[in-house]
Amino acid sequence: MTILTPPRPDLVAESSPFRLFRIEVAEVRRVSRHLVRITFTGPELSAMTSGGLDQRVKMIFPLSGQLEPVVPSGARPYQALRALPPEIRPKLRSYTVRAHRPELGEFDVDFVLHGDTGPASAFAGRAKPGDRLVVYAPNAECPADPQRSGVEFRMDALRDRALLVGDETALPAISGILAALPMGVRAQVYVEIPAAADAQHLASAAKVEVHWLPRSDRRPGAALLSAVRAASLSGGEWYAWLAGETGMVTSVRRHLLDERGFDRDAVTFMGYWRYGKSEDEPKD
Repeated sequence: MTILTPPRPDLVAESSPFRLFRIEVAEVRRVSRHLVRITFTGPELSAMTSGGLDQRVKMIFPLSGQLEPVVPSGARPYQALRALPPEIRPKLRSYTVRAHRPELGEFDVDFVLHGDTGPASAFAGRAKPGDRLVVYAPNAECPADPQRSGVEFRMDALRDRALLVGDETALPAISGILAALPMGVRAQVYVEIPAAADAQHLASAAKVEVHWLPRSDRRPGAALLSAVRAASLSGGEWYAWLAGETGMVTSVRRHLLDERGFDRDAVTFMGYWRYGKSEDEPKD
């Protein structure tokens, strides 16, 4: 049975730093063995902005049988969305904007393909032009703080050395950060990927050394923790950015603070996902 989407209410909340945008797939490109890049477009995206770097947004996926997500209206639509009963609540997932082209009214998101084990991967594996979603993203019509919500990398904390650590889910953010690093900065980058074929070119004006770590059959995060433990992090003032599987992020952060002597203010960390658990499950 097909569930018909009711007439869509106005999603705009001009006074909110974030708002809901109706979007549709414009193009689907396979980036590597396990990564697909989807370009989204829509007439409302002229009002979307981005803080760059590791800007996160919420992608909102329809339930089975729906042509597009059904979302509430009002001044606080995201809060209203999260308050919907589970049986009618669309699936939400956090993603990093891989590239944003406001002049064209479009943006890119890279999806990790792991079958139908989650709504995002299932959508990305079948996506075609015209498929419709909703995104909760920064609102260009609302004045933003200098450090826009959803951007965690701290340029103000960066000195002359940057350590970037993440898995494939952090790869779009790492790419955005590297693209923004100025000349004169040296960056050590450790990326755990499902397979060697998932490595890709990462452009930067900084002096960058990238270490690709194929996971093979190891537990997610194990290769990253071992590599960071063995890394030479001498010379200069270091600022670290860590993202990916929560257990890995916690372990690497603890290593940097307790064994390397990093200052807490010099380590930014985000758990993007939890091994063995769905984002729909309550956090511990």
